Amino acid sequence: MSIDYYKLLGVDKKASDAEIKKAYRKMAMKYHPDHTKGDKSAEEKFKQISEAYAVLSDKEKRKQYDTFGSTDFHQRYSQEDIFRGFDFGDIFKEFGFGGMNFGGRGGGTRFSFGGSPFGGRGGQPAQTKGSDLVYELALTLREVATGVDKTIKFQHEGRSENISVKIPKGMITGKKVRIAGKGESSAYGGQPGDLFIQSKVRPDPIFSASDYDLTIIREIRWSQAILGTKLAVPTLDGRELSLTIPPGTKHKTRMRLPGHGLPHMKGSQKGDLFVMIHINTPKELTEEQKNLVDKLADAGM
Repeated sequence: MSIDYYKLLGVDKKASDAEIKKAYRKMAMKYHPDHTKGDKSAEEKFKQISEAYAVLSDKEKRKQYDTFGSTDFHQRYSQEDIFRGFDFGDIFKEFGFGGMNFGGRGGGTRFSFGGSPFGGRGGQPAQTKGSDLVYELALTLREVATGVDKTIKFQHEGRSENISVKIPKGMITGKKVRIAGKGESSAYGGQPGDLFIQSKVRPDPIFSASDYDLTIIREIRWSQAILGTKLAVPTLDGRELSLTIPPGTKHKTRMRLPGHGLPHMKGSQKGDLFVMIHINTPKELTEEQKNLVDKLADAGM
């Protein structure tokens, strides 16, 4: 579910409270059911702009909406949560409308936003889960390859907290593990949010990583590129593989060693190791080398 509340009200994301209120009043005057007399499309529009105003006029809800985006916000807040504590009656009186009844009893227009502004029994507020937190953890390629136990220290609700966490193998950049209940406390008495540990892989002096694949650069001489050769290629787990370089190999040729990359978080699958061949062309030659190159040139090489 993705709704751009700012676009609905026709205001900028940096709009002040007064600007948001003014925009809502103008649109509410246009789409209010007392003015549209049964126009279902206008009624739906009025619901949407009222929902937008209920969120953007509330400092905490607006902050959550701006921080997490529309889709994540609506996973955290039901429509009942959005309208909880919001008194449309006072607002509409201020705007000069008659009383309104949002699906309840009493005078005025009968109008429903798809649910009571209260959840649970006896009019008690519905319990909403607290916000989740994300902690970015730097990992080496070798830690990603094998998994590792880490102790992280982070600031949580005004205090410093240490947490031990088991990082599974295959946690490449962007992957997360969840620690339940270590997020923000709920403002409505519900369960606390969760803490997500998100990986960011550190640069490695030998290997570069792209998702689960690794790349290593190996240099060969010009003569080896022409005649072919064999190379010893190190792997991330400390082994060496023998790689055959065929005659006539070109500069920046990529050769693939399947299954020697990083492991996936689930299952036994692994990425690949790519060897990028760099041909080392000397900038200066000895007299003997120059003579040999001249002979090659004379021979049509």
